[in-house]
Amino acid sequence: MDYKSNNIAATGVRIELTHFTAGEVTELHAIVHVEGRGEMFESQLARLKKGEEALMEMDETKDAKVVFKRYFLSDATNQAPLIEEQNTCTVSYIQQPPLDGSKVAAWIYLQKGTAITQQHGSAVVSHNGYQHIWTMGLMDTTVESSYMQTWKTLLAYIDTLKQFGATLERNCIRTWFFVRDVDTQYNGLVKSRRECFMEQGLTPDTHFIASTGIGGTPADPKALVQMGSYAMTGFEPEQQRYLYALTHLNKTYEYGVTFERGTLMQYGDRNHVYISGTASIDHHGEVLHVGNVKKQTLRMWENVETLLAEGGMTYDDVMQIIVYLRDCADYEIVKQMFDEKFPHMPYVITLAPVCRPTWLIEMECMAVKKAQNDNFRNF
Repeated sequence: MDYKSNNIAATGVRIELTHFTAGEVTELHAIVHVEGRGEMFESQLARLKKGEEALMEMDETKDAKVVFKRYFLSDATNQAPLIEEQNTCTVSYIQQPPLDGSKVAAWIYLQKGTAITQQHGSAVVSHNGYQHIWTMGLMDTTVESSYMQTWKTLLAYIDTLKQFGATLERNCIRTWFFVRDVDTQYNGLVKSRRECFMEQGLTPDTHFIASTGIGGTPADPKALVQMGSYAMTGFEPEQQRYLYALTHLNKTYEYGVTFERGTLMQYGDRNHVYISGTASIDHHGEVLHVGNVKKQTLRMWENVETLLAEGGMTYDDVMQIIVYLRDCADYEIVKQMFDEKFPHMPYVITLAPVCRPTWLIEMECMAVKKAQNDNFRNF
């Protein structure tokens, strides 16, 4: 794993980059930050776009193509329409304000050595017999409740997967659910997802899907729920394994939710680990250290470290981190802790309430490590 930070002083943009190569394919994750200068959104966006251009001109990104982008916005309804994106990747716009004083930040995932196309509203990465299907910004506003919006969004996504000969149960690896006013709307999402999953064969006796369910405001004022997803075709069932860390965490269905804590995907030349949104929780499903963001952060790190270890990895294999805070006043404390523990790691801290009011912080991450799995094709 190689890390690089690039400060563009003239424009006040900082690019944090990780890149990893094994076999024929290089993967890169970038977090692009904009220095807050007390200006209008258009000015910050213009500087962010210059940062994206600079990213694509770095030696590490030569010949790379963007798979997806996520824009973290301070006012998604007014800001998302101002972002002009070419139809070359899948894009997510979500109101989760960056807490560094800026109005916008971006997480960008890139690859080299693969073919990337747009199909059925998804970015499709094709290589070595696999199809990696990234689909962002899914929502349905024809109904008014979070329960029904989740149902209809999932049904539309299931129809999309059918276009690739895929199913939710067999092929979906990772999801994100962003919920407007999570304290009141999350329960509708949970109930709807549980019912839909059961209908699709996702039960406590089979498996669920790695996921983050978090507070986040879609750009469409009518949308209560927005979904993003990663699915794949061409892999064997034994390439996928679920991570539980039962010494530290419980099975999620024990408190009524339906997602996996983490997922390990194995290839001939590398392993991937996808860590779901993880907070300060114990193996009974109880929140630990209520009211203390420092202790919650330490326990959260411990939980994630245990999940990574179950997948054969450590924090040294992590490519990026997204941090969600309930209280913006905790930003300075948390940033100092992350800077000390992860001085080279690309990460962004956003304002995004976690699904339980007593959880003050949550994080998610992706990790990758070289491997030699002779039974599987390379990535």
